[in-house]
Order: sequence, then C-alpha cells, then structure tokens
Amino acid sequence: LEQDGLVIRSVRGLIVRERSPEEILDIYETRIALEGTVARIAATRRTPVDLIQLRRAGEAMSKLGAGDENAMAAANREFHQALWRSSHNDSLIDVLSRLDLHLARYPATTLSQPGRWDEAKGEHKEILAAIEAKDESLAESLARKHFTEARDIRLAILANSEPEERH
Repeated sequence: LEQDGLVIRSVRGLIVRERSPEEILDIYETRIALEGTVARIAATRRTPVDLIQLRRAGEAMSKLGAGDENAMAAANREFHQALWRSSHNDSLIDVLSRLDLHLARYPATTLSQPGRWDEAKGEHKEILAAIEAKDESLAESLARKHFTEARDIRLAILANSEPEERH
C-alpha cells in the first residue's frame, strides 16, 4: 500500500494518504491516456471470448438503474476490467489496476451525478461497438472521451465540496 502511494508513514504509524485536487487530476489525465490505449489495443487483440465478457458486463450494467452507488461502481469497474483484459497487455492491466485503486478511495462516484449513469452505459455500448468492428481509432477516441467526462465530473464534485471535506 505504501509503495502504491495509498498510505504514508507518520509518527503514529501508517495513515491513508490524502490526495490534492491536482493529484486527482494527474490520475485522471493518466487514466484518460491509458484507457484510450487499452481500447485501441483491444480493438485488434480481442477474442470472441473477450467480446462475450464485454457484452455480459454491459448487460449487467443495463439491468441496473441509478441509485445503488456501490452496485453501479462495481458494474462499471467490471466493464472496464473486461476491457483491460481484452487488450491482452499485462503491463497496461497492471498500471490501470493501480490507478483504479487510487480512484476507488473517493466515496462519491461520478456515476451518481444526475444523468451520468445512463450516459456511461451509452458510452460503454459505443466503445464495445467500436471494438467489435475492430475500429482502433474510434475505440481509442470514445474511451478517451468517456474518461474525460468522468474527470470533468470529478473536478466539479471537488469544486463543490466543502474545504474540510477535501482535507
């Protein structure tokens, strides 16, 4: 946890490391680039089994309505992890998994914002369609757009939170 930057040592032992808004922005900027890359690679390397897993993850999301933030976040994470696996690139999967750990620490999911859940489900369908069509550039562009939206929502959440909630 310390090596991954999730905790730091203090005189009282290990404590959860707080992130500044700038560091959160850095995580999202990195994730935007990597999610686009993984989608581009998945468009060429995906197998029929990968497509089945992606479709199942998308269907699981479709069955969920907005409201249960934990279920929404879990279903969303499963779709993204299926996408990562479809790239068959262990290095990307490892880095994205580590970045996901950092983002998962924040209690307010971007998916809980009004309209975002339905938007995200639609964006996932578009990404999947591009991967099915083996359209590398479209898959990359859609994935980057998807995470750019999430970044912008996260920044709005941070901007609207009380200062004591951020520190």
